[in-house]
Amino acid sequence: MADSRRAKNRCSFCGRSEDEVGFLITGMNGFICDSCAVQAYEITQDALGKNKGGTSKLNMQELPKPVEIKAFLDQYVIGQDDAKRFLAVSVYNHYKRLMQKDGGDDVEIEKSNIIMVGSTGTGKTLLARTIAKLLRVPFTIVDATVLTEAGYVGEDIESILTRLLQVADYNVPEAERGIVFIDEIDKIARKGDNPSITRDVSGEGVQQGLLKLLEGSVVNVPPQGGRKHPDQKMIQVNTKNILFICGGAFDGIEKKIAQRLNTHVVGYSAVRNTAVIDKKNLMQYIAPQDLKAFGLIPEIIGRLPVLTYLNPLDRAALRAILTEPKNSIIRQYVKLFEMDNVKLVFEDAVYEYIVDKAVEYKLGARGLRSIVETIMMDAMFEIPSQHGDDFIVTLDYAKRQLEKANVARLQSA
Repeated sequence: MADSRRAKNRCSFCGRSEDEVGFLITGMNGFICDSCAVQAYEITQDALGKNKGGTSKLNMQELPKPVEIKAFLDQYVIGQDDAKRFLAVSVYNHYKRLMQKDGGDDVEIEKSNIIMVGSTGTGKTLLARTIAKLLRVPFTIVDATVLTEAGYVGEDIESILTRLLQVADYNVPEAERGIVFIDEIDKIARKGDNPSITRDVSGEGVQQGLLKLLEGSVVNVPPQGGRKHPDQKMIQVNTKNILFICGGAFDGIEKKIAQRLNTHVVGYSAVRNTAVIDKKNLMQYIAPQDLKAFGLIPEIIGRLPVLTYLNPLDRAALRAILTEPKNSIIRQYVKLFEMDNVKLVFEDAVYEYIVDKAVEYKLGARGLRSIVETIMMDAMFEIPSQHGDDFIVTLDYAKRQLEKANVARLQSA
């Protein structure tokens, strides 16, 4: 009887007893239940401007400057200074545009969407992934190869914004200030330079659908992705302040560049000008008309005003990529073996051999990974069971492993 009459502890906020809540948290002079604790957290987040309906504040003094952004990229990406500078400036200007106050003057800063052109394995996607680590706005990477016109097999254009919403935890105002990297943009080029008179559902049709996203408009986005249905609840997203960065290999565009450069070979002065052209790196002379000749529609090109390129990787760059970055390929394998308490050591001659093969196969930085993986496969299979102290990769061992592997598979990858 005495126990039933004992006064029960109650939440100091809602007044419910301990029997009516999940649990009570005891304080110095009171209690709080689990439900009130959750509500207190949400109120605090709302007051700080980080809730579902608010956005985090950007401070000019705290923003990473273009030089700092490039220095951060230098830790992970070898070379490509021009692309890094373009990317750093564009991202910094995007921050400043977000902080621009409405009214005051008639100057409105417009966003500068970027398109990066470079052959496979030169670091386009790596640049995007690396800069995402530094940013204070939502960032996502999407692949253009899966996009088709509405009603056809594939994904709608709006699925790009679904990924951004997911990254922003469905905080719409926060997502509306984000950055989207669209990879493989060259895969949606139309099949010819002339406008198509038939359906091009994965090419020109997708480009036309992208126009409204790049320019800035209110888009109905399915919250879980997939196809839009009449009964599905949509989320409205304004793309006016979303920065779009596009990247693509544009395989074969060098021919378009060469044709354009050769059209000016008339007279002695033209011969003098063409003599200084670096034929091994025609990508540095890329211009918007080359993108149009490749198959991008003029409206898309006009909405991607910042055009930059990535240099092809020479032997010195490949050698640096192998060992120098913070997350270099060799450091990754050393870490893998270290987790098995094995010290992995490579002879210097092995590095040169790997680079020679990567140059031979013309696979860029991805080729380095393929070659090292082939060399280390047997060791990674056997050593975890042997409990050894160290493992030294010699030049003879590397050559034997590559010869044993199907080298033709690497060349055709």
